[in-house]
Amino acid sequence: MKLPVVVIVGRPNVGKSTLFNRLVGKRDAIVDDLSGVTRDRNYGEVEWDGKLFRLIDTGGYVPDSKNLFEAAIREQVELGILEADHIIFLVDAREGVNAMDLQIAKMLRSSGKKFYLLVNKVDSEKHEALIGEFYSIGVENVFDASALIGRKIGDFLDILTKDFPKANQLEENDDRLKIAIVGRPNVGKSSLTNALLGYDRSIVTEIPGTTRDSLDSILKYYGRELVLVDTAGLRKKKKVIENIEFFSNIRSLKAIGESDIVVVLIDAVVGLEKQDQKIIDEAIQRKKGIIIAVNKWDLVEKDQNTAVWYEKALQEKLGSIDFIPIIFISALTKQRIFKLVDICIKIQEERKKKIPTNELNEFLLNEIAKTPPPSTPTGREVKIKYITQGGENYPMFFFFTNYPKYVPDHYKRYLEKMIRSKYGFKGVSITLSFKSK
Repeated sequence: MKLPVVVIVGRPNVGKSTLFNRLVGKRDAIVDDLSGVTRDRNYGEVEWDGKLFRLIDTGGYVPDSKNLFEAAIREQVELGILEADHIIFLVDAREGVNAMDLQIAKMLRSSGKKFYLLVNKVDSEKHEALIGEFYSIGVENVFDASALIGRKIGDFLDILTKDFPKANQLEENDDRLKIAIVGRPNVGKSSLTNALLGYDRSIVTEIPGTTRDSLDSILKYYGRELVLVDTAGLRKKKKVIENIEFFSNIRSLKAIGESDIVVVLIDAVVGLEKQDQKIIDEAIQRKKGIIIAVNKWDLVEKDQNTAVWYEKALQEKLGSIDFIPIIFISALTKQRIFKLVDICIKIQEERKKKIPTNELNEFLLNEIAKTPPPSTPTGREVKIKYITQGGENYPMFFFFTNYPKYVPDHYKRYLEKMIRSKYGFKGVSITLSFKSK
């Protein structure tokens, strides 16, 4: 079973972001010190009563232009409907029913998706009289709550998640390698998928009211089945670039969560952009295998040093993230696309690689003796006594020491570099954990 996706929709200023932050909590913004990127997230995971779901907030992507304002909101609702399993339709108790609320309700009814009308800003019992007006929208179940103070949020979550699977039921006994091809719009994700599969995938019709479910594809490769996790672009022409970028990004993030290996596809002509780096950050955060595939390599004028120069420039942008393999491909001419699959398989083997404890200690303790960690602020010696590897789906290394809190980041990076220099783990995000001996 896949993680249910819940999307919050509604016109501006009804409290969508407040509700999102209330449900997601402190996990809504992550600072990733690997690349220095601070991300204000419009997506997150929520846990309630042992159940998990992915939450998307559609707020914050409306341009200032007056003539685009309503069009942008309609697009957000439309795109949100495409992504959602369940929809929270948020309205404002204090402002009453608005013409745009009626328009959104009409769109939701025609979608066939399950949605809940939640009347926000009902901060106390004395405000409950305001709810009656919203029954005129024609929705059977109307709920009230206060996102700001948390009133009745728990009651609403009980109803929202009633049919959601428990978190432990989300684990699938599917050991096939799952590969997500992600990247910005128009980098060639669909072209690469089609080139690998050898045929054009079915395209869901664009008749209004039809839903588009994500569709994974099976790639048969030398007798084994690989799953290409769906990240297909949004097919409808849209007026508002911010909306299409946002929802393409959401689809990529969703696919990263469901994959083992993330292929970050970039355009050879455009190069690595900030959005690509956010995708890489997310893949590292989620401990996925990663490879960068530079597509449209056939369009680049080349000499014998072009690839070397390009890779060096990419590495400079990535900074300390120096473990990701880079491959130059063309989805159009099929150049090196199956070598890309081979590298994905190799990275998955690296993710599952186990180093014997005695070998790990013999090598690392010798390196630590040569370059010991710095002393604590009070001058006490930090001693690392023992190292062991854990982690089923990705490598974790546990270091047992007398002062785990005083092992600085630069020394952790040194230890990771030592591990990689000896044992590889190319394309694999590894975790170092320091514990009291």
